[in-house]
Amino acid sequence: VVILSLLMYPVLRSVALQLHSAITGSYISGTHSIAFINCLNEQIAKDIARAIMDKKLAAYVNILPKSLALYFWKGELEESTEILLLVKTRTSKIDELSNYVRSIHPFEIPEIISLPIDQGNPLYLKWIEESIPRE
Repeated sequence: VVILSLLMYPVLRSVALQLHSAITGSYISGTHSIAFINCLNEQIAKDIARAIMDKKLAAYVNILPKSLALYFWKGELEESTEILLLVKTRTSKIDELSNYVRSIHPFEIPEIISLPIDQGNPLYLKWIEESIPRE
């Protein structure tokens, strides 16, 4: 019984949080995420952002202006300018988003990093929830 209880704890906790959220309207930390995706130039950034939106993998994408990037590639220090996408989405969509971006991104190894959203404007977080289909 103890082992079964320990194994079931994550599932029961998740169900309890979702029930609490449904009753109170409160946000469950980590339900949504922000993904960071670097692009070579503005046109590629726009194309990827539009493709993400067309696939309904995000509610919102910011395209930030050029930034200088320094990194090691194949043992050499490289320097370039890049455009950063900030993608607001459901955490449950991160794997699908990452796979899709890798399939269309021109970089051999594109930067796709996500961070869960812990807190925020409840109305905005609800809007993200409503903007992206569950499946």
